[in-house]
Amino acid sequence: MVVRIAITLLCGVGLYTAVFMLNKGVRAGAGLLDEPSVVETPRARLLGTPNALLGTLYYPVLAVLVWLAWGLAQPLLADLAVVMALAAAAMSAVLAYSLVRVTKMPCPFCWTAHVTNWALLILIFIFRFS
Repeated sequence: MVVRIAITLLCGVGLYTAVFMLNKGVRAGAGLLDEPSVVETPRARLLGTPNALLGTLYYPVLAVLVWLAWGLAQPLLADLAVVMALAAAAMSAVLAYSLVRVTKMPCPFCWTAHVTNWALLILIFIFRFS
């Protein structure tokens, strides 16, 4: 139960960062930013979709999956949560590398999302395989 609550709280943190960055992307598109931002780089999109929009979908779905999978004893849903967390953590690794080596821009919200994704992966594994 504690792990499910921790996962849910982390999903809330991730959702907050995703919504913040999505709003920042909208402001960037309208020319309302005072400084350059990572949301204006090509790496801020996956197949034309803003990463932040994907996050606004991912975090609530993951939170719901965690409660449904284990509450209803549905291993297939639990496995889906693992796959989703793996994909998000891998994407975060690529984007974190990009922040350090390519973009070279500070982005505390990006780092918050990356750490959140890596922590979620660990907790999902602990919960799924314990």
